[in-house]
Amino acid sequence: MTTALITGATAGIGAAFARRLAADGRDVVLVARDGKRLREQATELHDRHGIEAEVLVADLAEEDGIAAVEARLSDRKRPVDLLVNNAGFGNKGRFLEVSMADELRMLKVHCEAVLRLTSAATASMRDRGRGGVVNVASVAAFVPRGTYGASKAWVVQFTQGAARDLAGSGVRLMALCPGFVRTEFHERAGMGTDNIPGWMWLDADKLVASALADLARGRTLSVPDPRYKALMGVVKLAPRNLLGGVSSRAGRKYGPQ
Repeated sequence: MTTALITGATAGIGAAFARRLAADGRDVVLVARDGKRLREQATELHDRHGIEAEVLVADLAEEDGIAAVEARLSDRKRPVDLLVNNAGFGNKGRFLEVSMADELRMLKVHCEAVLRLTSAATASMRDRGRGGVVNVASVAAFVPRGTYGASKAWVVQFTQGAARDLAGSGVRLMALCPGFVRTEFHERAGMGTDNIPGWMWLDADKLVASALADLARGRTLSVPDPRYKALMGVVKLAPRNLLGGVSSRAGRKYGPQ
Protein backbone atom coordinates (compact mmCIF):
# COMPACT_ATOMS: atom_id res chain seq x y z
CA MET A 1 0.00 0.00 0.00
CA THR A 2 1.34 3.43 -0.95
CA THR A 3 1.05 6.74 0.87
CA ALA A 4 0.07 10.18 -0.40
CA LEU A 5 0.62 13.47 1.44
CA ILE A 6 -1.79 16.29 0.60
CA THR A 7 -1.42 19.88 1.80
CA GLY A 8 -4.50 22.05 2.12
CA ALA A 9 -6.37 18.78 2.53
CA THR A 10 -9.52 19.84 4.37
CA ALA A 11 -11.41 21.58 1.55
CA GLY A 12 -11.75 22.01 -2.20
CA ILE A 13 -9.17 20.43 -4.49
CA GLY A 14 -7.12 19.07 -1.58
CA ALA A 15 -10.12 17.30 -0.08
CA ALA A 16 -11.02 15.90 -3.52
CA PHE A 17 -7.50 14.48 -3.86
CA ALA A 18 -7.78 12.93 -0.40
CA ARG A 19 -11.15 11.32 -1.23
CA ARG A 20 -9.96 9.92 -4.54
CA LEU A 21 -6.62 8.61 -3.28
CA ALA A 22 -8.21 7.00 -0.23
CA ALA A 23 -10.84 5.40 -2.47
CA ASP A 24 -7.99 4.02 -4.57
CA GLY A 25 -6.59 2.32 -1.46
CA ARG A 26 -3.75 4.70 -0.64
CA ASP A 27 -2.91 5.68 2.91
CA VAL A 28 -2.95 9.46 3.29
CA VAL A 29 -1.18 12.12 5.31
CA LEU A 30 -3.52 15.09 5.62
CA VAL A 31 -1.92 18.50 6.14
CA ALA A 32 -3.75 21.73 7.00
CA ARG A 33 -4.02 24.35 9.75
CA ASP A 34 -7.34 23.24 11.27
CA GLY A 35 -6.72 20.24 13.52
CA LYS A 36 -10.38 19.60 14.25
CA ARG A 37 -11.35 19.44 10.57
CA LEU A 38 -8.32 17.26 9.82
CA ARG A 39 -9.25 14.74 12.49
CA GLU A 40 -12.86 14.58 11.30
CA GLN A 41 -11.69 14.09 7.72
CA ALA A 42 -9.19 11.40 8.72
CA THR A 43 -11.84 9.48 10.64
CA GLU A 44 -14.26 9.63 7.71
CA LEU A 45 -11.69 8.42 5.17
CA HIS A 46 -10.51 5.62 7.46
CA ASP A 47 -14.03 4.41 8.20
CA ARG A 48 -15.20 4.61 4.59
CA HIS A 49 -12.16 3.16 2.81
CA GLY A 50 -10.25 1.20 5.45
CA ILE A 51 -7.03 3.11 4.88
CA GLU A 52 -4.69 4.76 7.38
CA ALA A 53 -5.19 8.52 7.57
CA GLU A 54 -2.50 10.46 9.40
CA VAL A 55 -3.04 14.04 10.55
CA LEU A 56 -0.34 16.71 10.45
CA VAL A 57 -1.36 20.17 11.62
CA ALA A 58 0.88 22.75 9.94
CA ASP A 59 0.69 26.34 8.70
CA LEU A 60 2.84 26.56 5.57
CA ALA A 61 3.11 30.32 5.94
CA GLU A 62 5.27 29.68 9.03
CA GLU A 63 8.78 28.24 9.23
CA ASP A 64 7.80 25.62 11.80
CA GLY A 65 4.94 24.43 9.59
CA ILE A 66 7.10 23.95 6.50
CA ALA A 67 9.82 22.25 8.57
CA ALA A 68 7.32 19.80 10.08
CA VAL A 69 6.07 18.69 6.67
CA GLU A 70 9.64 18.51 5.33
CA ALA A 71 10.53 16.17 8.19
CA ARG A 72 7.57 13.89 7.44
CA LEU A 73 8.46 13.74 3.74
CA SER A 74 12.08 12.94 4.60
CA ASP A 75 11.19 10.02 6.89
CA ARG A 76 12.62 7.03 5.01
CA LYS A 77 10.91 4.57 7.35
CA ARG A 78 7.47 5.93 6.36
CA PRO A 79 7.90 6.80 2.69
CA VAL A 80 5.53 9.09 0.83
CA ASP A 81 4.95 8.00 -2.76
CA LEU A 82 2.81 10.92 -3.93
CA LEU A 83 2.97 14.55 -2.79
CA VAL A 84 0.16 16.96 -3.64
CA ASN A 85 1.19 20.55 -2.94
CA ASN A 86 -2.26 22.11 -2.88
CA ALA A 87 -2.18 24.63 -0.01
CA GLY A 88 -2.74 28.20 -1.17
CA PHE A 89 -4.89 31.30 -0.92
CA GLY A 90 -5.74 34.59 -2.60
CA ASN A 91 -5.54 38.15 -1.32
CA LYS A 92 -8.37 40.61 -1.80
CA GLY A 93 -7.23 43.81 -3.49
CA ARG A 94 -5.02 45.13 -6.26
CA PHE A 95 -1.29 45.69 -6.09
CA LEU A 96 -0.43 48.27 -3.38
CA GLU A 97 -3.85 47.67 -1.78
CA VAL A 98 -2.61 44.42 -0.22
CA SER A 99 -0.14 44.70 2.66
CA MET A 100 3.43 43.62 2.06
CA ALA A 101 3.11 41.13 4.91
CA ASP A 102 0.22 39.41 3.12
CA GLU A 103 2.05 39.43 -0.21
CA LEU A 104 5.10 37.80 1.39
CA ARG A 105 2.89 35.29 3.21
CA MET A 106 1.45 34.25 -0.15
CA LEU A 107 4.91 33.82 -1.67
CA LYS A 108 6.00 31.70 1.29
CA VAL A 109 3.06 29.32 0.83
CA HIS A 110 2.96 29.26 -2.98
CA CYS A 111 6.70 29.30 -3.70
CA GLU A 112 8.96 28.59 -0.72
CA ALA A 113 6.81 25.79 0.69
CA VAL A 114 6.38 24.20 -2.75
CA LEU A 115 10.13 24.34 -3.38
CA ARG A 116 11.09 22.89 -0.03
CA LEU A 117 8.42 20.18 0.13
CA THR A 118 9.04 19.09 -3.46
CA SER A 119 12.76 18.88 -2.72
CA ALA A 120 12.22 16.86 0.46
CA ALA A 121 9.84 14.44 -1.26
CA THR A 122 11.75 13.88 -4.48
CA ALA A 123 15.11 13.26 -2.78
CA SER A 124 13.82 10.02 -1.24
CA MET A 125 11.62 9.21 -4.25
CA ARG A 126 14.64 9.35 -6.54
CA ASP A 127 16.54 6.96 -4.28
CA ARG A 128 13.62 4.50 -4.44
CA GLY A 129 13.23 4.96 -8.19
CA ARG A 130 9.56 5.89 -8.07
CA GLY A 131 7.14 8.56 -6.91
CA GLY A 132 5.13 11.54 -8.03
CA VAL A 133 4.50 15.19 -7.19
CA VAL A 134 1.50 17.29 -8.19
CA ASN A 135 1.99 21.01 -7.63
CA VAL A 136 -1.32 22.83 -7.86
CA ALA A 137 -0.93 26.06 -9.83
CA SER A 138 -3.68 27.86 -11.78
CA VAL A 139 -4.61 29.10 -15.24
CA ALA A 140 -3.80 32.49 -13.68
CA ALA A 141 -0.16 31.47 -14.25
CA PHE A 142 -0.57 32.27 -17.94
CA VAL A 143 -1.96 35.80 -17.68
CA PRO A 144 -0.44 38.96 -16.13
CA ARG A 145 -2.54 39.22 -13.01
CA GLY A 146 -0.67 40.35 -9.88
CA THR A 147 1.20 38.43 -7.22
CA TYR A 148 -1.17 35.46 -7.26
CA GLY A 149 -0.68 34.82 -10.97
CA ALA A 150 3.05 35.46 -10.70
CA SER A 151 3.42 32.96 -7.89
CA LYS A 152 1.51 30.33 -9.85
CA ALA A 153 3.65 31.02 -12.93
CA TRP A 154 6.66 30.25 -10.74
CA VAL A 155 5.06 26.95 -9.70
CA VAL A 156 4.59 25.95 -13.35
CA GLN A 157 8.12 26.88 -14.41
CA PHE A 158 9.72 25.29 -11.35
CA THR A 159 7.75 22.07 -11.71
CA GLN A 160 8.46 21.61 -15.41
CA GLY A 161 12.14 22.41 -14.92
CA ALA A 162 12.47 19.95 -12.04
CA ALA A 163 10.62 17.33 -14.10
CA ARG A 164 13.22 17.65 -16.85
CA ASP A 165 16.06 17.37 -14.35
CA LEU A 166 14.55 14.20 -12.85
CA ALA A 167 13.64 12.59 -16.19
CA GLY A 168 14.53 8.91 -16.19
CA SER A 169 14.65 8.68 -12.39
CA GLY A 170 11.18 7.17 -12.02
CA VAL A 171 9.90 10.35 -10.34
CA ARG A 172 7.12 12.27 -12.10
CA LEU A 173 6.32 15.93 -11.48
CA MET A 174 3.32 17.78 -12.82
CA ALA A 175 1.89 21.28 -12.48
CA LEU A 176 -1.91 21.26 -12.27
CA CYS A 177 -3.58 24.41 -13.63
CA PRO A 178 -7.32 24.52 -12.91
CA GLY A 179 -9.66 27.41 -13.58
CA PHE A 180 -12.56 28.37 -11.32
CA VAL A 181 -13.38 25.48 -8.98
CA ARG A 182 -16.23 25.41 -6.49
CA THR A 183 -14.26 25.49 -3.24
CA GLU A 184 -13.86 27.75 -0.19
CA PHE A 185 -11.03 29.66 -1.94
CA HIS A 186 -12.96 32.75 -3.01
CA GLU A 187 -15.03 32.95 0.16
CA ARG A 188 -11.93 32.89 2.36
CA ALA A 189 -10.38 35.71 0.31
CA GLY A 190 -13.56 37.78 0.48
CA MET A 191 -13.96 37.59 -3.30
CA GLY A 192 -17.34 37.80 -4.96
CA THR A 193 -18.26 35.09 -7.48
CA ASP A 194 -21.83 35.97 -8.44
CA ASN A 195 -20.80 37.32 -11.85
CA ILE A 196 -18.76 34.29 -12.90
CA PRO A 197 -20.58 32.42 -15.72
CA GLY A 198 -21.74 28.95 -14.82
CA TRP A 199 -19.79 27.32 -17.65
CA MET A 200 -16.49 28.49 -16.11
CA TRP A 201 -16.94 26.47 -12.92
CA LEU A 202 -15.22 23.08 -12.58
CA ASP A 203 -16.09 20.15 -10.32
CA ALA A 204 -13.22 19.32 -7.93
CA ASP A 205 -13.68 15.54 -8.11
CA LYS A 206 -13.70 15.48 -11.91
CA LEU A 207 -10.69 17.78 -11.94
CA VAL A 208 -8.73 15.41 -9.69
CA ALA A 209 -9.61 12.38 -11.84
CA SER A 210 -8.34 14.20 -14.93
CA ALA A 211 -5.18 15.35 -13.13
CA LEU A 212 -4.27 11.86 -11.93
CA ALA A 213 -4.81 10.51 -15.44
CA ASP A 214 -2.44 13.17 -16.81
CA LEU A 215 0.15 12.31 -14.15
CA ALA A 216 -0.07 8.63 -15.11
CA ARG A 217 0.54 9.63 -18.74
CA GLY A 218 3.74 11.40 -17.72
CA ARG A 219 2.55 14.91 -18.49
CA THR A 220 4.33 17.79 -16.74
CA LEU A 221 1.44 20.24 -17.21
CA SER A 222 -2.26 19.54 -16.77
CA VAL A 223 -5.07 21.92 -17.72
CA PRO A 224 -7.89 19.54 -16.82
CA ASP A 225 -10.85 20.67 -18.88
CA PRO A 226 -11.50 21.23 -22.63
CA ARG A 227 -13.00 24.67 -21.93
CA TYR A 228 -9.87 25.92 -20.24
CA LYS A 229 -7.60 24.21 -22.76
CA ALA A 230 -9.36 26.26 -25.44
CA LEU A 231 -9.02 29.45 -23.41
CA MET A 232 -5.31 28.83 -22.89
CA GLY A 233 -4.92 28.37 -26.63
CA VAL A 234 -6.38 31.85 -27.14
CA VAL A 235 -4.10 33.24 -24.42
CA LYS A 236 -1.00 31.94 -26.21
CA LEU A 237 -1.99 33.79 -29.39
CA ALA A 238 -3.06 37.08 -27.80
CA PRO A 239 -0.60 40.03 -27.68
CA ARG A 240 0.77 40.54 -24.17
CA ASN A 241 -0.37 44.17 -23.89
CA LEU A 242 -3.91 43.24 -24.94
CA LEU A 243 -3.88 40.24 -22.63
CA GLY A 244 -2.84 42.41 -19.71
CA GLY A 245 -5.80 44.74 -20.23
CA VAL A 246 -8.29 41.90 -20.58
CA SER A 247 -6.85 40.15 -17.52
CA SER A 248 -7.13 43.32 -15.44
CA ARG A 249 -10.76 43.87 -16.46
CA ALA A 250 -11.61 40.23 -15.84
CA GLY A 251 -10.01 40.43 -12.42
CA ARG A 252 -12.16 43.41 -11.51
CA LYS A 253 -15.28 41.62 -12.78
CA TYR A 254 -14.67 38.15 -11.40
CA GLY A 255 -12.25 38.88 -8.56
CA PRO A 256 -12.63 40.77 -5.27
CA GLN A 257 -15.93 42.54 -4.82
